[in-house]
Amino acid sequence: MSALAVVAAPTHHGARLTVDLAAVAANTRVFAGRTHGALMAVVKADGFGHGAVDVARTALAHGASWLGVTSLEEAFALRDAGLRAPVLSWLNAVDADFSGAIAAAVDVAVPSREHLAAVLRGGQGTRRGTRRGARVHLQLDTGMARDGASPSDWAGLCRAARRAERAGQLHVVGIMGHLGCADDPDDPDNRAGRARFAWGLAVARQAGLRPPLRHLAATSATLTDPLSHHTMSRVGAGLVGIDPSRSTVLSPAMTLTAPVVGVRRVRAGTPVGYGHTWTAPRATTLALLPLGYADGLPRAAGPRAEVLLRGRRHRLVGRVSMDQVVVDVGEDAVVVGETAVVFGPGGSGEPTVAEWAAWADTIEHEIVTGIGSRVVRA
Repeated sequence: MSALAVVAAPTHHGARLTVDLAAVAANTRVFAGRTHGALMAVVKADGFGHGAVDVARTALAHGASWLGVTSLEEAFALRDAGLRAPVLSWLNAVDADFSGAIAAAVDVAVPSREHLAAVLRGGQGTRRGTRRGARVHLQLDTGMARDGASPSDWAGLCRAARRAERAGQLHVVGIMGHLGCADDPDDPDNRAGRARFAWGLAVARQAGLRPPLRHLAATSATLTDPLSHHTMSRVGAGLVGIDPSRSTVLSPAMTLTAPVVGVRRVRAGTPVGYGHTWTAPRATTLALLPLGYADGLPRAAGPRAEVLLRGRRHRLVGRVSMDQVVVDVGEDAVVVGETAVVFGPGGSGEPTVAEWAAWADTIEHEIVTGIGSRVVRA
């Protein structure tokens, strides 16, 4: 027979995510010490799932002087929170609110002639008394075939931007690119990306542009490639403790916990979960946690993933469901209401975000940005 105990936990009502801002501060200081240029704290995707406003404020207090996001909506949210540091937004549709960006003193990236025209229209739409003329960073594709102007379009974009600048319609304050293989410092594509960026700067200069800001390096390149630093580096994942280059010890900032909401003793041969993909090989105790793939646990990690309970690691069994997972705790006397650490910095033996990423065959970025809205932010 099996026995099930489910009672209301006195202090835990569901999964809980906590962010260690002291870790963000320490990581920011590491990056500020690695470059002689300015440091942009990239807080896109809600600060990589850690809270954009809190991460931004912490980073600005510990060495960053700029903020970076993708959409203008993210930038406006920072302004609404009272943050007045320079902000750059670099991924917007041509019908984005560029007039609002100008009014809010948000810099915007310009990756194409179409975007340049849209920004100029936004300048025409600003209200009397607001600061006219957008601050733009021309964006060059340095080898990823992703965002940014292609080399064949670059000279034309620079010339058009210079004409608009001479007409007083905008200010070209930056040129930016991105390296696709910076995670591996020895990859020859990094050298090619740096060369294309240097070429792009020369073309811009020939067009008459003199932008004070030039930025190519993100987290990995800031740590491993001083030749890519220029006058500013953009760091996002590194602020929250993720180093894709695996070159530097950073401090992970996120901890995810969940209460035990059910404990069940089962016989050998008991199947668990959808599809009965796991069957108990012996009599054992199973603990139920109230979170699943709707909360950001990757379903693919199920057969390998572990959590920490009572100071010991225990394996997930059966499939990760939308709302719940089952943990085989063996003979440990786990009771309802105890807290399982799903992942954290790793200092107490708990799994880390890096381990969860490996179990799911993905990257840490996907784990931390995927935590769902049902999880309580502490």
